[in-house]
Amino acid sequence: MGSATSLAEAAGGRVNPQGATPLTHKELYNLYGQKSWIWKTGAGYFSVRERRFTAWSNENGTPSYGVGRWFITGPGKLCFRAEWHAEAGSAPATTCFSHRKQGGVILQKREPAGEWYVFKNAPANADDEFTKLRRGNYVRARLAGIEARLDKAE
Repeated sequence: MGSATSLAEAAGGRVNPQGATPLTHKELYNLYGQKSWIWKTGAGYFSVRERRFTAWSNENGTPSYGVGRWFITGPGKLCFRAEWHAEAGSAPATTCFSHRKQGGVILQKREPAGEWYVFKNAPANADDEFTKLRRGNYVRARLAGIEARLDKAE
């Protein structure tokens, strides 16, 4: 989901996930709610209405879409669960990320076995993953097209 700054490169090496504080429920809600996360080969939208999560992907040239919910499971942890549909069929998938902050720097790690990286520097850099969160639904139009194409193929 994009390039990320390693912790060694971040803030002159001052950032330590063990010394960082998990983001609160409210901070995560405000960070993701009503925003689209633009990925290299797709995007996911975090609607606050019923915590609906919608996404599309074209990974490896294979179009797919997901519909489900996003939720906050504990301090600093955000997950999204969706039923993903592709030409080969459909399957559920849950993806989770942990978030911590130290000063104005936000760290992120994909669970369960990802590496911590700088999600947002203080101040934010143009290439921070954080800048790929954009207010609004950047998923709807592309999702509708993929959904119609896949439904037609069935």
